[in-house]
Order: sequence, then structure tokens, then C-alpha cells
Amino acid sequence: MESFDYVIVGAGSAGCVLANRLTEDGKNSVLLLEYGGSDRSIFIQMPAALSIPMNRAQYNWFYETEPEPHLGGRRMHTPRGKVLGGSSSINGMVYVRGNAMDFEGWEQSGARGWGYRHVLPYFRRAETREEGGDEYRGAEGPLHTSYGPMTNPLYRAWVEAAKQAGYPETEDINGYQQEGFGRMDMTVRRGQRWSAANAYLKPAMNRGNLEIRSEALATAILLEGRRAVGVRYRRAGTETEVGARREVILCGGPINSPQLLKLSGIGPASELREHGIAVAGDLPGVGENLQDHLEFYFQVAVTQPITLFSAQSLVAKGLIGARWVLRRDGLGATNHFETCGFIRSRAGIRYPDIQYHFLPLAISYDGNSLATEHGMQAHVGPMRSKSRGWVRLRSIDPLDKPRVFFNYLSHPDDREEMRACVRLTREIFAQPAFAPYRGREIQPGADVVTDDAIDAFVAAKVESAYHPSCTCKMGDPSDPMAVVDPETRVIGFEGLRVVDSSIMPQVTTGNLNAPTIMIGEKAADHILGRPMLAPSNAPYYTAPNWETAQR
Repeated sequence: MESFDYVIVGAGSAGCVLANRLTEDGKNSVLLLEYGGSDRSIFIQMPAALSIPMNRAQYNWFYETEPEPHLGGRRMHTPRGKVLGGSSSINGMVYVRGNAMDFEGWEQSGARGWGYRHVLPYFRRAETREEGGDEYRGAEGPLHTSYGPMTNPLYRAWVEAAKQAGYPETEDINGYQQEGFGRMDMTVRRGQRWSAANAYLKPAMNRGNLEIRSEALATAILLEGRRAVGVRYRRAGTETEVGARREVILCGGPINSPQLLKLSGIGPASELREHGIAVAGDLPGVGENLQDHLEFYFQVAVTQPITLFSAQSLVAKGLIGARWVLRRDGLGATNHFETCGFIRSRAGIRYPDIQYHFLPLAISYDGNSLATEHGMQAHVGPMRSKSRGWVRLRSIDPLDKPRVFFNYLSHPDDREEMRACVRLTREIFAQPAFAPYRGREIQPGADVVTDDAIDAFVAAKVESAYHPSCTCKMGDPSDPMAVVDPETRVIGFEGLRVVDSSIMPQVTTGNLNAPTIMIGEKAADHILGRPMLAPSNAPYYTAPNWETAQR
């Protein structure tokens, strides 16, 4: 049987990082398996076209949830990247690391060595910030980040309105102070999407010790007792087995990684037996603890013709695309999420639990609901939902999509936070900074004011922010629901790790691409047995009045 030192399953945000880091010294041979294909498409590489690859089966697994009872029985779209670069090739390119307190919470929950002081050096190692590095930001990493030009006056009006409402402006949401309003980083370099494939995989592709096999579906982890020794995969209708001399590393993400573990006999014993799968290891946490961020679009009409609505015609889009092809600039070179905000929903919350993305257009994120007039919107939603879901097998066919159930808004506190999202956002849009531009409230609508009315609106209109995570929770091996230990090793097994957003103990405050890349960077040192980067002593912000005031 053909063998490599390491077999990585999944060329997503973390898998691309590992493919690069594990091969850079030339000592290890690595096979990277990816079910998707090439990312060479203008629609992937042009930032403004972000909704197009998300809607193509060529690039998206197109997962769908079970009916969600608290959302009127809706089945929610759960996109996952099926292409080199994984979800970093179809996402919104937003770069948010999370709040320092997220990682303090990880450590307190049993993920030793993953506190903020430990992970900050890995965020810095990964990044090259266009404006330069400092004690928080990187200046020499593969992942390039930049800010949008903020030429539309509505971006600045959003920040000014928030300040008028009593919130702080922050210089850098990924630096000392996340809380407040300011510019939003994006993973864009010289006008091009800077996915994990562009940042990490392509520089490593010509190395003789890295082999990439695309359109290859991993169907089982090969086990000898409690040791992973290889992977079985299907490619062009043929099943092949390949050996891993050192380790098998799953980087399939929060849906595929637990599915492959279960198909291989690792997971809750009762579920495995239901499907006739021999139990190699009873790990009840595999596929449980599923978390996500929900958001809705708070939309307001704009009375001046200054929004991106003017760019929605086919002719306008063609001109934008042509300019991008020729010059890599203009409206095609940004994701248009150029300002943002992080606030606390009420007094007694220690760090932000609501996130905003601001957009000078009223449209759905996936592009399926077209703008009908000049408008602006804030994507807003809670960050630390108490609802928990699961990923479970539908059958033993690896191509049969697993059952995904988030149980959205099942906890009453989540509904309370959504009401705060409506009321606090309405207050921001009512500020004087928006007076020259503000028209009617398109959505939710000025009459949506009572708890019941807001609850009904949210149930009908809320969408996923596409941040599924936490289904292979990292924790102390004594925790019965932990799946991997703090070195990302699957508990009770040898030669087997999971390295992706599924190992988050709790979802972070913000978008998930940046922390997933950080996980890949830190895991690479664990895998190679290298000393960890020296912890940082950089301080972080906590609102001094958090116990008594909301802002």
C-alpha cells in the first residue's frame, strides 16, 4: 500500500495551513485529499462575486438542516466549501479573530494552552496586515489582510451614528479593543480573495514532498486497534487505500469531520450500532455541541442614489468585472463589508455578544433576494447562543449527507438577545449621522416593536451567518464530551487528530476563518513536536463599567 508520513483529509482553511507547514522543512511526505476541485474561477477570486460560488454545487456541499422547530419548521441552508481552499474560497472574506475572552473561556473549559496569550502569537504568525504589524497584528505571514477603501459615505455614517448612540469607536477590532465600531478587515490581497489556498497551498504545491489529490472522497479512517494507519478514499469510481506512517489528520470541518469519524467507528456507540457500524471507540461527543451564529438583515431605505443598488444591473456588473480583470480594483475588489461593530446586549455581559456587519445595499448575503431600491443594512446577531445541536449519520453511505440540526433559538436567552438586536440597531439608525440618508425602515418594519412581533419576525427572517462549529470539542480527556485533547489528538486513539473549526469548545465572537487558520498554525507545531511560540503579554480591553452599563 502506498504510504505517506501524514495524510490530511480536507483542503479547507486548516488543511491548507497544515499542508504548507508540515512540508516546509522538506522532511515529511504529505498527501492532501480534497473532494472538491480547482478554485481557478473569476467568481471565487473576485471578492465582490462572493455570492456566486456559494450558490454553485461545483463549490458547495449544499448541506441543509433538519426542520428547525423554533424557526417555523424552516430548513436552513448550511453552505460548506467543496473546493481547494474549502469555505475560505466561498466565504465573505471577513477577518475577525474573535475576542480575547473567547480563548480565555476555551482554556477554562479544559483546552489548556489555548488562552489568548497562547493563540495571539499564532494569529500574528499567520498574518501579513497591509498596514503593518504591531504587538497584535502580523507583518510576515502568508495570510494577507486589508481594509476596504470606505469611499461610500454610508460607511462613515454608520460609525458616527454608533458614536452618537454612545458606543466607542475602535481603531482595530482585531487588536487591543474589539468592543466598539470601526473598520472591518478582509482577507483580500491586491484586489483578490486571499483564501487559505492562495495563502498557504499554492506556495507549497511545487514541493516534492506534497501531493494533492482533488475529487477524492475520504470514506473511512483505516484503524489497527486504536491506531490510525491510513485512509480509504474514492476517486473516479475507484476505492483506494493509502497508509499514514505517522498520522491521519481530519480537516473536513464541523460536518464532514464528525461524519468521517462515525463512518470509521468512532463516535457515540448507540448511534454507530443503529447503523450497523462496529464500534472502534465510544466517544459520545462526536457530532454533538453543534453551534452557529444567527443573524438578520436590518434594512433601511436610502433617500440618495449613493448605494450599491446602482451597481446591480447586468451592464454595471459587467463593467465592474471588466475593470477587476484588467486592474484588480474598483467595486469588484472588495467584499463591501468595510465597517462593523461589536457591542454588549445588556449590563452584566463582560464582552461583546452582538456583532454587526454594515453594507451599503439592502440584499440577502447569498444574493438570492435582490435589492429593489436604494438601501443599507446591518447584519446583526448574537455571538454566544446557548442553543446546541448535532450532526448525525443519515446512513453509512459516505455520499449521503448527514443530518444537521442546530436547534436554533431553543434557549429563551437566545430569543431575548435577538430582541435586543432589533431595538439596539433601530436606535443606531435613528441617530443624526444618518439623517441626510435615512428613509423608511424596510425590515423588520417600524411596526415590529413588541416582544411577540420581534419574535415572529426573527423566526421568519433570521438566517445563518454560516459559522457551524464545535462538533469535535477540544477539552480535557476526563471530559466525557471532549473529542480531542489540547494537542488536537482524538482521545483514546493514536496517530489521529482533528484540526478545523469543529474542535472549538465554544464558537468565537465573530467570523470563523481567522480562528480556524490560527488553529491550523498552532496544531502544526503540536504535530511536529516543536516548542510552542512564546506566549504574548499584550493586554486586552474589558469595558470598565460592564457590570452596571450596556455601553
